[in-house]
Amino acid sequence: MKAIKRCGWSGTDPLMIEYHDREWGLPVHDDRRHFEFLVLEAAQAGLSWSIVLKKREGYRRAFSQFDPEKVARYTEKRIQKLTLDPAIIRNRMKIEAAVRNAKQFVAIQEEFGSFDRYCWQFVDGRPKVNRWKEMSQIPATSPESDTFSKDLKRRGFSFVGSTVIYAHMQAVGMVNDHLVDCFRYRETQTNG
Repeated sequence: MKAIKRCGWSGTDPLMIEYHDREWGLPVHDDRRHFEFLVLEAAQAGLSWSIVLKKREGYRRAFSQFDPEKVARYTEKRIQKLTLDPAIIRNRMKIEAAVRNAKQFVAIQEEFGSFDRYCWQFVDGRPKVNRWKEMSQIPATSPESDTFSKDLKRRGFSFVGSTVIYAHMQAVGMVNDHLVDCFRYRETQTNG
């Protein structure tokens, strides 16, 4: 029986493998999912993705199932409560950024009709398909993530540097960075 080829970063952790096999790189066109990944990618800054995945359910509960309109109304008291919640990463700056970003996220929805319509413009509405053979070839940023990041910052977002935004673009399938020999490489192109 032939072993399934995956991107090396998925490792042996069942949670990481499931994320790789079912989500990462699959094109997303749902605003709540976009908001979820923006919150989680910002939370991950300086940490490993596996830590964030293990706390994902805690984030769903703590951040109103990633409803940006609800999160945008969080008060200082609610933020303080979240800094004490062991189910999430208790970094006050990241929690405050999630609330601030929710407000800006809603503003983008109002301006563009959806956050999805806004963000996909940075790749002309179609996933950018790369052809990497080795993990070392995958960049941390791209010209598109640079532009996307700058625009988000201009709009008042924080924790949205180009590296965080490139990770977001990978997660939501705006960029296909599965290695060419990974079984998901072709699947993410046909299942989007």
